[in-house]
Amino acid sequence: MDFFLCILGMVFIVEGLPYFAFPDRIKAYLVKVTEIPDTTLRMLGFAAIVAGLFLVYLGRT
Repeated sequence: MDFFLCILGMVFIVEGLPYFAFPDRIKAYLVKVTEIPDTTLRMLGFAAIVAGLFLVYLGRT
């Protein structure tokens, strides 16, 4: 559980950095994201999940 909390904390740090460093660019980026079709976003999300699972697999072996 300690390892999980450590990883979760690192994810929050990495996710929060762009919002802290470039809030104006994040707002512009989010406006552009609303224009992307749902199917494209789903495919990008699925690709991120697969890549994450692959990295976890590599890290655990």
